[in-house]
Amino acid sequence: MAESVVRERARGPGGRDWSLADAQRFGKPESGWRLRLYVVIFEADTRAGKRFDLALLACILASVAVVIYDSVEGVSGDHAAIIEALEWTFTILFSLEYVARLSCVRRPLRYATSFFGVVDLVAVLPSYLALLLPGAQVLLDVRILRLLRIFRILKLAAYVGEYRALGTALVATRRKILIFLSVVLMIALLMGTLLYVVEGPERGYTSIPVAVYWAIVTMTTVGYGDITPQTDIGRLIASIMMLLGWGILAVPTGIVSAEMTARRFAQQVPTTRTCHECLSEGHEVNARFCRDCGAKLPRYQRD
Repeated sequence: MAESVVRERARGPGGRDWSLADAQRFGKPESGWRLRLYVVIFEADTRAGKRFDLALLACILASVAVVIYDSVEGVSGDHAAIIEALEWTFTILFSLEYVARLSCVRRPLRYATSFFGVVDLVAVLPSYLALLLPGAQVLLDVRILRLLRIFRILKLAAYVGEYRALGTALVATRRKILIFLSVVLMIALLMGTLLYVVEGPERGYTSIPVAVYWAIVTMTTVGYGDITPQTDIGRLIASIMMLLGWGILAVPTGIVSAEMTARRFAQQVPTTRTCHECLSEGHEVNARFCRDCGAKLPRYQRD
């Protein structure tokens, strides 16, 4: 199972080779120690790459567990020294990883400004800021900076392919989802305004925004109960809104699921196999020649 997790990092939805995309965007080094480091950090077909990914996954989960444990008052105080030591251990490890990623790509600024580059920076920055600004009066509580370390959980998305698949499906269906949300908002606005007219301010519906708030709470089947219709017509409207909510909530799930299913059927299984002439990646296992430059490919090797 662990091997399949890191293998997913090498390919994305629709058969896209994420290692190839990273190499083209950030610039893969041509030779030397930078190339060897790049293969370990950004690729997942080798044994070293798999071990690196698994070790980093374990560190991410452990660091998030430490942050959560540190927030428990009365429990963390008994182990403050251990928590502090673990926190700085993870901070140093993630800092070294961040520096290594910047040093092994030809375009470090492009990686630093990418989504995962920013996530890597946010994973270590709060600890250093809390160290540099312990008595800053501007900050109401330095723990705010420490709690920002929870964003390390976002680093998991770089190593588990299903996160990328879900993100790609959401991007591909964004127009449909936006149209769906606009329809939901129009229904909430119409029904909320109608209930404002029926119930009136004397029953808690003091304005149209308040009535729209009630409509959204009712459609999502949350039902806080802070505002409830009192008249028979109002209760009829509320019943219709609840029934609509049941059907409406299933629509975005179906849209995203259909997109993910379509991409899953169209998915191929590329590798991080690299041409030694043009350094292009993603060639199939049984390919004999490079699809980009036509050079003969070396024999495919996999640990």
